[in-house]
Amino acid sequence: MKRVLVIAACFAAGPVWAEPSLERGDYLVNGPAGCGNCHTPLGPNGFVAGQELSGRLVLDIPEFTAYSENITPAGEVANWTDAEFARAIREGIRPDGSLIRPPMPFAMYRGLSDDDVMSMVAYLRTVPAVENTVPESVYNIPLPPAYGPPVEHVAAIPAGVTVEYGAYLAGPVAHCMECHTPMGPEGPMLDTSLGQGGFEIPGPWGVSVSANLTTHEDGLAGYTDEEIAKMIVEGIRPDGTPMMPPMPYSFLAKMTDDDLAAIILYLRTLPPLPDYEG
Repeated sequence: MKRVLVIAACFAAGPVWAEPSLERGDYLVNGPAGCGNCHTPLGPNGFVAGQELSGRLVLDIPEFTAYSENITPAGEVANWTDAEFARAIREGIRPDGSLIRPPMPFAMYRGLSDDDVMSMVAYLRTVPAVENTVPESVYNIPLPPAYGPPVEHVAAIPAGVTVEYGAYLAGPVAHCMECHTPMGPEGPMLDTSLGQGGFEIPGPWGVSVSANLTTHEDGLAGYTDEEIAKMIVEGIRPDGTPMMPPMPYSFLAKMTDDDLAAIILYLRTLPPLPDYEG
C-alpha cells in the first residue's frame, strides 16, 4: 500500500502511548528501534529465523571487533532487574558496573523516555528464549569510564506529526542521526555535523557510506516527502536503484504513517551542510 504523507494528517487516528506497555515495546523493538538489526544473527539469506535477538558479530574493524549480546530471556539479561536492563540500554552499564561498548548508540539511547525504555524491557521479557553464546568483544581503542552522568528521568515526548516528536524518533528511538553523522575520535560529531553523513560502515555487503540527511542540495533538498519515505522504508531511490545495508528497512517499514511523517518533518529542519569530507 502506498504511503501518503500529508502533514495535515497529524490528527489522524492512531495508537496513543501514555505509559509503558507490551504493545508499545513490541512496536519499538520490532519497528523503528530495529533492535534485531544488530542483535539477530545473519545468514547468507538475511536474518536467521528462530534466532531473533540472540546476538551476533556486528562490526569487525581495526578499532574493535564487536559482538551484540543475547537479549532474549536465555541471555544474561534474564538475571537483571527491569531497572538494571533499562540502565544497560540507556547508559551502557551492566549491573556489575562494566561498560557495554560501541557500536551501541548510547549518544542516542540516553534520550529514550522512561515509558519507552520500560516498554522495551517489558516486551523483551516476553520474546522466545534463544540459546546462543556469542564471543567477547575486543577493543583496541581507549574507552570512557561512562557515557555520561546517570540518566535520572526522561519525560515522554507527545506523539504526533511534529518536529519535536520526529526528532525523538530519528534520534533516541531509531538512532538515524547516530549513523548519519560523521564519526570523530569521541563518537558521532552531533554538535557540529548533525546529519551530514559520511560515516563508513563495513559489512558483508561491502562498505556503506551514510547519506547526507540535511536540507543541503547534497542531502535531501531535492527529494519529495514521498521519495524520502520510500528510501527510508524500502531502500529504493527515486531512480529505482537499491540502497545498501545496514539501514534497517524491514524494521522501519513497520512504522506508522504518522511516525514516518514526523521523522521527515524533522529532517526538513536540519541546517544545510554539504557532504562530509573528513
